[in-house]
Amino acid sequence: MHLGKLATAVLLSTAVAGPAAATTPAIPTPGAQTAGDRVFPGLGNGGYDVQSYNVAYDYQPGKTQMASSVDIVAQAKQTLSSFSLDAVAKQVSEVTVNGLPATFQLDNAKEKLVVTPKVPLLHNLPFRVHIVFAADRALEPHSPNFPELDHFDHWTDWAGGFELMGQPDRSHLFFPMNDVPSDKARVSFKVTVPSNLQAAANGTLQSKQTKGNRTTYVFSTRDPIPTHVAQLAVGHLTEIKGKGPHGLPLRSYVDSSKAKAAGPRVGLVPDQLRWVEHQLGSKYPFETYGVLGVGGVTGYALESATLSMFNVDYLAQPNTQDVATMVHELIHQYFGNAVSVRTWDDMWISEGHASYYSGVYQADKGLVKLDDFMHNAYNFEVENRATYGPPGRPADTLEVLGGTNAGGLLMLNDVNHVVGAKKFREIEHTFFERYRNKAASTQDYIDVANEVSGKDLTALIKSWIYGKTTPVPLGHPDWAQPAPHQR
Repeated sequence: MHLGKLATAVLLSTAVAGPAAATTPAIPTPGAQTAGDRVFPGLGNGGYDVQSYNVAYDYQPGKTQMASSVDIVAQAKQTLSSFSLDAVAKQVSEVTVNGLPATFQLDNAKEKLVVTPKVPLLHNLPFRVHIVFAADRALEPHSPNFPELDHFDHWTDWAGGFELMGQPDRSHLFFPMNDVPSDKARVSFKVTVPSNLQAAANGTLQSKQTKGNRTTYVFSTRDPIPTHVAQLAVGHLTEIKGKGPHGLPLRSYVDSSKAKAAGPRVGLVPDQLRWVEHQLGSKYPFETYGVLGVGGVTGYALESATLSMFNVDYLAQPNTQDVATMVHELIHQYFGNAVSVRTWDDMWISEGHASYYSGVYQADKGLVKLDDFMHNAYNFEVENRATYGPPGRPADTLEVLGGTNAGGLLMLNDVNHVVGAKKFREIEHTFFERYRNKAASTQDYIDVANEVSGKDLTALIKSWIYGKTTPVPLGHPDWAQPAPHQR
C-alpha cells in the first residue's frame, strides 16, 4: 500500500498521540526562528511548545568534548514543514523526528539547528525529536546579541568537573532547546562519570548505576522549569540531606573539601523555607530543594531550579548573618522558576521579588532597617536608571539581571504602602498561585494587583517599571534628591 505524505503524517502523528488527537491537516509552514523578544531578538523559536527534555552526557575528565544526546517531546502549535532550535554544538550527527531520520542544518554563527522532518508535523499534535550531538565545553561563543557584554563562564569547569550557568541566554550551549523563559519544560539529565566523582542536577535522583569504574546518574524534575535555570554539576560533591516544611525532602551538594564548613549555612535552609512560605501563603512549589556549593563561580549565584548554586566559599563562611543571597535565590524558586517571565522585559518579576523579600527577611531578622534597605535601593535607581534603563525596558543583556532589581523591589514596597500588608500578601499569593507553572507578564501582575486590591494601581506600577526617571517612594519625599554624582 502506498501512502501520500499527508496520510503518512496523520498515521505517524496519531501513533504518537492516539487516534482521538488527529485533526484536519493544514498547509505546512516553517516555524519562526525567533520568539520576537526585544532584548534577545534572535533567541527562541516558534511553531511548537516543548513539554520535556531528556539530556544525556558522557563525561571524561581532561576532555572538553562529551558524547551527548537529547530527546525532546513537544506539541506543534501549527502544521510544521520545519522547525528550529537554539543550539551551539561541536557537531550534530543525527536527528530523528517521530522515529524517522530528518534533514537538519546546524549554524553555530546564528546559533540555530533547523530540522526538516520527513513528513509535516500536524497542528496540536505532539512530536518527538532525538538529537545526537557532541557537546564541547570549550565551545563558548559570546551572545550574538551583546557579545561585548557577556562576561560569564557558562560551561564552568572546577576541580575535576563542571557546572552550568545558562543565564541569560546561554543555556542552548548545553543542549539544543527552545531557549526562552516562557517555554518551560520538564528536564532530565543522565550523566555518566568516573565513579570517584558525583553528579547533581535539577529535581530528584531517579537512579544511580555503576559498571566498572563508571557511574551513571539520572536526575529529573517533576515540574516544568525555564531553560535558563537548568543545572548539572559534576565533581567531588558531598550530599547533605534534610527535611523542610511539610516533610519536604532537602538535598544539598557541596564541594567535599568544604562540606563540613558549609554545614551551618546549609542548615539554615529549613527555616528560610518556613519564613518564605509564611510571607507568601504558599507552599514551596517544587518537589525538593537544596543548595549547590561549587568552585569556579565568581561574582554571582544562580537560582538553578530546585538547587540554587553558590560559590562554595560563600556557603563555607562562618558568619551565618550574611544570608541575604540565600533568601534571594530561594525566592526565585517561586518568582522566576515556578512563575517564569513572559519575556525578558518582564524580568523584574523575578529579580524584583527576589530582592524585595531578601530585604524584608534581613529586616525581620534585625540585620538591617527596612527603610535603610529601601533608601539604598532608591539611591541606586536614581544613579543608574538612565544607563541601565527602567526595569521593564532593560538597556542590554546584563541589565536584564542587574538593572531590574532595585526598581522592581521599590515598586513592590510602594504597592505594600498603598494597600497595606494584609492586602499586599493577598496580591502576591494570588499572583503566584494563578501563574504557577506558567509564564507571567507585567500586565498580568497589574491585573492581579488591581483585582485583589480593588484599586487602580496601574499608573503607580507602570511609573516604576517603565518610567524614564525614578519615582519618589511613597512616604519618603525627603529622599527626592539628585544622585551624588549629579549634585
